[in-house]
Amino acid sequence: MTAAVTPLSKVRPNDPCWCGSGLKFKRCHKPTTERVAPGALSPRRPVPDTIEAPPWAATGGGSNRDEPDVKSADVIDRMRRTGRLAGDVLAQVGAAVAPGVTTDELDELCHTLTIEAGAYPSPLNYNGYKKSLCTSVNEVICHGIPDSRPLRDGDIVNLDVTCFREGVNGDTNATFFVGSVDPESQRLVRITRECLSEAIAVVRPGVPINAIGRAIQDHAEGNGLGVVRAFIGHGVGETFHTDLAIPHYYDPRATKALQEGMVFTIEPMITVGDWRHQLWDDDWTATTVDGKRTAQFEHTLLVTADGVEILTLRADGLWSGDGGQP
Repeated sequence: MTAAVTPLSKVRPNDPCWCGSGLKFKRCHKPTTERVAPGALSPRRPVPDTIEAPPWAATGGGSNRDEPDVKSADVIDRMRRTGRLAGDVLAQVGAAVAPGVTTDELDELCHTLTIEAGAYPSPLNYNGYKKSLCTSVNEVICHGIPDSRPLRDGDIVNLDVTCFREGVNGDTNATFFVGSVDPESQRLVRITRECLSEAIAVVRPGVPINAIGRAIQDHAEGNGLGVVRAFIGHGVGETFHTDLAIPHYYDPRATKALQEGMVFTIEPMITVGDWRHQLWDDDWTATTVDGKRTAQFEHTLLVTADGVEILTLRADGLWSGDGGQP
């Protein structure tokens, strides 16, 4: 039998803190329930001229979305190598997550690791994005910009890493715990990770795209959680984002059948409360409208003859992020 868990939203200021510190909630973890506020941005980090860069590195534009959904054997081979690099970078940056570390310091680490591997950090200057990493804390759904805000004990943070090397992109993300995290947030992260696993399990040739969204929505809503609609998975390859769209909810219009050789991301964003989003004035940072927490996991996937291959696993074959191995 499992003991009932009191939702974080119902803990009163003078109650004992859920973490077992012996302090009152208001003196311990209550500050971590406050809304995330933007901090100061550091200057854009340089990339050596010796690094092969995508077109948007110079132009500040977006992707040329006109790329075949089904990739050639050569593109797939290159994506395997670049995807594995992205998985390894994510693991190393995730290992640096700790109370007191700023998201800008995580960006600096991601930038350095990517450059040292002979790759370009794909987010940098993509449609003008100023950093090499996306860091989405607590109620930030996605596209949080690294800044001077220190991570706090009890936060959760999603790290979204994309590397461009050998002319292709590898895109992956995971949600990490910062110190001691409340039970409600632990459950959110675990179920979000399960949503990605459930979605990957249905991928094979002939399956309609909307089966992916159905698997995610059924698992999330079956556990009392919400599914963000505004941001979806996408085709990826030599281009960062192609026209191939992968909704994370059931969309009856998404009937296109998966084919062997397709490559795309699945990246469900799952919420404790309302799934709707609002945008900060920076035109990037998306948060939940009610300020409740959200989590995300992402892999780049290849449809194979008999199923699916995850291209963004770490070199040791494992996932990154908290919540247990699939």
